[in-house]
Amino acid sequence: MTTTPASRTSGPREERATRAGGLLPADPVLRVATVLTAANSLGNGLYLPLGILYFTRIIGLDATAVGLGMTLAGLVGVVAGVPAGRAADRWGARRTGALLWGGTGLATAAYTLVHSYAGFLITAVCATGLMAASRAVQGAVYAEVLPAATRVEARAYLRMVTNVGMGLGGALGAIALQLDTRDAYMAVILLNALSFAGPAVLLPRLPLAPHVRERAAPAAGAPEADRWRAVRDLPFLAVTGLNTVLVVQYTLSEVGLPLWIVERTEAPRWTAALLMVVNCVLVALLQVRAARRSSQVATAVRAMGWSGLLLAAACAVYALSAGLSPLWAVLSLTAGAVVQVFAEVLSAAGGWTLGYELADARAHGVYQGVFSTGMSAGMMAGPTLVTVTAIAHGTLGWAVLGAVFAAAGLAVAPAVRWAQRDGAWRGEPVQEQPSGVTP
Repeated sequence: MTTTPASRTSGPREERATRAGGLLPADPVLRVATVLTAANSLGNGLYLPLGILYFTRIIGLDATAVGLGMTLAGLVGVVAGVPAGRAADRWGARRTGALLWGGTGLATAAYTLVHSYAGFLITAVCATGLMAASRAVQGAVYAEVLPAATRVEARAYLRMVTNVGMGLGGALGAIALQLDTRDAYMAVILLNALSFAGPAVLLPRLPLAPHVRERAAPAAGAPEADRWRAVRDLPFLAVTGLNTVLVVQYTLSEVGLPLWIVERTEAPRWTAALLMVVNCVLVALLQVRAARRSSQVATAVRAMGWSGLLLAAACAVYALSAGLSPLWAVLSLTAGAVVQVFAEVLSAAGGWTLGYELADARAHGVYQGVFSTGMSAGMMAGPTLVTVTAIAHGTLGWAVLGAVFAAAGLAVAPAVRWAQRDGAWRGEPVQEQPSGVTP
């Protein structure tokens, strides 16, 4: 979908989504979203380092069985996105999101009642499925409440807030890990559950953005949206699939690099933590700026192309760390992590823009659900893909992985051109991309 004139112009309030009003953004809707995001990411950061330890050390479940249960729960989460998006289109993203976040909080609190593997499995499937569904609806919520001209920049700002909140939560979670008692673990779980209460209560009260209010009363004779079109929109699915491939990069930091450092390099084990800190700090510093430069279709396509090439470069630098002395291995891995951060912020910003701009604005729920499902699938497939390439085959594996990233990033341009040509079914003007949108 090409950017309409209305989305290219903005009033003074929309000129900069993140212009500060004290410590918080000036925009009242974004200010509320910032507080909710900070609270929820702090709770998630508290829980993530100790979740699996609670089930194994405190409840006494087998670690392998817990891992299998979490995988099953993840599969449920992958398929939850599209139905959640359809519900958002039918009953409203804010109302649907509030119910899903509230349900996630209750399911998370239920972890404290688990005493058996069956109870763990049921609770994990419910909590993970509801959380994945709420994240799928999140994109539609932003489409409803944030001005079209600034929503990508606003999402970048909220991602920065998420990184900071997760980091602080992880640091505080270390206290519970050190105490290593049932009461400490349960307190963290309940605090995390409570962090979902804010969205559940406040989301329905957020006002609709002006462009959504205008669309609420369609002109006489205007065509109705096909609410399930997103699952048959081949160009949009192609772009979603390419973004899914690029999303695999997130598992490099979480899974690939720790394994690579321990098994294939002379770098000390604490290097994995160092790289995570580098990632969090640089993403917080760069994400908003990247979003401002990727808020149009053409610039988003360019960002996705560069992201694929930078990921290929990062893979090459990571491969070089094998066989180096500890110091040089650390330096090589850090350099690769810096390159990967630039790829990450570009692909995130470009993906947000394309996910909105190529969607039918009358059915954002399903479209954002499809896009979110692709991201969930990439996160699920990532550990396996990284393991069977880089970890299993060393330099050759890194080369294959880098080639996959580069090909996916460069393929975004023709996929978007296809989507723009196909945009005529929405009754939209078709506009070719300007030249020079690919690296």
